[in-house]
Amino acid sequence: MAVLPVRNATQQAAFLELPRELYAGDPNWVGPLDMELRALFNPNKNPHFAEGEAQWWIAQDRKGRVLGRIASFIYYPKAHRYAVPTGGMGFFECIEDYSVAADLISTAQAWLAERGMEAADAFVNFGENDRFWGVLIEGFDSPPAYGMPYNKPYYADFLTRYGFELYFQQESRELRLSEIPERIARIAQRAAQKEGVEFAYPDLHNLYKYAMDFRTIYNDAWQFHEHFVPLSENRVIRLVESLKPILIPELIYFAYVGGEPAGIILAIPDLNQIFRPWRGKPTLFQLLTFLWRKRNRYAWYRKHGILTKLRVMLMGVRPKFQRRGLESALAYLPVPPVIQMGFTHAELSWVGDFNPAMLAVLEATQARRSRIHATFRYYFTAEARSRAIRKRHIIDMHAPLSGR
Repeated sequence: MAVLPVRNATQQAAFLELPRELYAGDPNWVGPLDMELRALFNPNKNPHFAEGEAQWWIAQDRKGRVLGRIASFIYYPKAHRYAVPTGGMGFFECIEDYSVAADLISTAQAWLAERGMEAADAFVNFGENDRFWGVLIEGFDSPPAYGMPYNKPYYADFLTRYGFELYFQQESRELRLSEIPERIARIAQRAAQKEGVEFAYPDLHNLYKYAMDFRTIYNDAWQFHEHFVPLSENRVIRLVESLKPILIPELIYFAYVGGEPAGIILAIPDLNQIFRPWRGKPTLFQLLTFLWRKRNRYAWYRKHGILTKLRVMLMGVRPKFQRRGLESALAYLPVPPVIQMGFTHAELSWVGDFNPAMLAVLEATQARRSRIHATFRYYFTAEARSRAIRKRHIIDMHAPLSGR
């Protein structure tokens, strides 16, 4: 067997085709679109290449059969914010053979080490953590929501056998929109009546203004998380541009206090309900049909009961505006119009175990726990691990509680 760097179109096609073979008998697998992955590894389309680099590999046997794949990447601004320089591994797929997995992981590790990294997170994304992030360890009984990872159950075991340790977990819950507890509704209504509190949907004709409001909220609300990297103006514009083709304004809700951006809830339609039959590789006819039917906020799909679910990608309130009921207001006030559009369920996706405030909001919704994703970390040396633990202890001692 050989682990080969992806250098040409044939190898890239093999990289993309492998999951369709591995999950051929799995009715819950929904393939990420090939065009999305190509864009992710295209320096002209992924802004992280401006300050980062990436490499793909495939594992082949002597007969040319592809047995596995992996990618390594470094986004240097994030890598050097950790206690020790940390890169990423992702887009891993492999037959159930640990020796193949170990060769792939060691190849990816060596590439990272050559570039000064001392640790690696797996399996994660070369980009924002809004998609393709984490290893599914619970919730294999239903298809994933759009952008959420789905993998073989043995992947977590492969990582721990190699020496990775659990770094953090992210919990998702499924909520029937018509069953939001009355207590949340009462708190939301009281919060909305307070002086100076306003709520707004974004105007898609003035996205720059709302992109900057989102940046203000995000950079404040998430600043105390260890893996946080502030959103620059360019990054947030590129992020909004990447999401704009799928956004529905009624699924994005801003809170303002005294005219100042205070909080946001951002959801997207679960396009996997539409994409599932495509298995990641739509035909031209399927793409053109989709573009026609998605007009007017996916009206055709909503009318025919195909698109009934949304995915809440994030919800956050800036620390100085917390404990005012804004979390409940963001969770409840936009729901009645969304129900009228035909949406019945929402996946409240991946709230980290490092974020107890949002976990409490999840618990208050009484939503059913649907899946758990884990991020694993591997330190290349014992010295790097010890150094990282010491630095993280110092950070935890000095981090303000309001931002946790």
